Order: sequence, then C-alpha cells, then structure tokens
Amino acid sequence: MTAAARPADVAPLLAGAQRITVLTGAGISTDSGIPDFRGPQGVWTKDPGAAALFDFDTYMSDADVRRRVWRMRRENPAWDARPNAAHRALADLEAAGRLRALVTQNIDGLHQAAGTPAGRVLEVHGTIHRVACMECGVRTPTPEVLERLEEESDPRCRDCGGIQKTDTISFGQRLDPDVLDAAVRAAAEAEVFLAVGTSLGVHPVAGLCDIALDSGASLVVVNAEPTPYDDRAQAVLRDPISEAVPELVKYALGE
Repeated sequence: MTAAARPADVAPLLAGAQRITVLTGAGISTDSGIPDFRGPQGVWTKDPGAAALFDFDTYMSDADVRRRVWRMRRENPAWDARPNAAHRALADLEAAGRLRALVTQNIDGLHQAAGTPAGRVLEVHGTIHRVACMECGVRTPTPEVLERLEEESDPRCRDCGGIQKTDTISFGQRLDPDVLDAAVRAAAEAEVFLAVGTSLGVHPVAGLCDIALDSGASLVVVNAEPTPYDDRAQAVLRDPISEAVPELVKYALGE
C-alpha cells in the first residue's frame, strides 16, 4: 500500500480481522469542538505558559495554580461536546464484536458517550469526569466539585481535607499501571492496530505501536500530520477523521 492510502485500500486488512485494537488521540475529538492542546486553537498554542498548569508537582504545591486549573476545568469544552461520527463508528465496531479494546489518550469520555462500553475503553490519561483526592483517594463526580467553586476556589476533599484534582494524568504523574498493562495486552493481541488522531510522539503510549508490530499486527495510521510510525505502517490515511473512521468501520463490517 502507498503512504497516502484511502479507506478502501485498507478494506482487505480490516475485513478479516477479528481483533482490532484502536488507539485514539486528540484528533478524533476536534470535530466535537474540543481543540487539540497543541493544535492551532489549542490552549498551549494560544498560551504557551499554560503547559506549566499541567505539571503535577506545581499543582500540588501552588494553591494559585490549583485555582486557575479549577476555573479552566469549569470552562472545558468537554462539558458541551457530543460524540461525532468517528466515535459512533468505533462503538459500532465494538457492538459487532470486532474491537479488542479502545485505548484512548483523551479525557473527554466521548467514546463512552457514543456507546462503547466503559469496560472496553482504556483511558490511559484518565478522565475529566471524575475528581480524585490526592490524600485518601476518594473519587467524586467532577460536576459535584465544580458546583462548589462559587464558594471555594480550591475545593478540598470533604472526607479528609486533602488536595483534589481531576482524575487525569499530569506531567510528572505516573500512569495507572493496571490500565497501561491492559493496553499492552490489547496491542499484543491485535491483528490490526488502528492509531487515530494521535501524533504518536508521547511514550509509553506511542510504544503500543511497537508492541503491536512486534506481535505481527498490521499498523494503520489515521492522522492529518506525519507521525514517527508512518514508515512502519501498512497504511497511512490523511483524510478527515470523522470521515475516514466511519469508512474504515464500514469496510471492517462488510457493509
């Protein structure tokens, strides 16, 4: 296959695959109104200094940073976002019994909102929909904490008084080993590994491509920009994600 493949070119790979593992990044959610952090409308592009707000040690040690982060969380576009055609197509793939697992770097919960069962979604960077206490570990639905911002600019845990943050992975914070292990198994057992809307530049998640390839899977990349794995992929698609993914799923299901 050529580097600039079309969905129809990938049909023979997908049609016979019973174990398709999908990795999604920010690109799959841009059509739902959630800008990529590093994209033209992303928060890090508009405000390069904002990246410091996502450092775990800074967050834990600076109450002013926490206050700013909580305000950003309240204004996050994920609260109004709805799944797009790509999210819904992957839910159809799961319903047909062809999805081994859906590994996502996104924290927006749109895969579950589209109908993919939570047990099939591996959120390697956590979720914005839940808040965790950094002291006692209790989890609370994020809207319940956001409601307190009118009275408390840095809402503390109501069980122990500890610092809280959304249950997402910040820079300097360890990935959940159980989630990562499950993602590694899903990559190793895949017949086709489909990487969608991710730059494949952040490890260890990008290394799932290596695991899949070393285990004999075919790698298909769907991303507008080049990735470090394009040369190793059996097919690379540059089509808009909300168009390409439904097409790929259609071919996988023989429709």
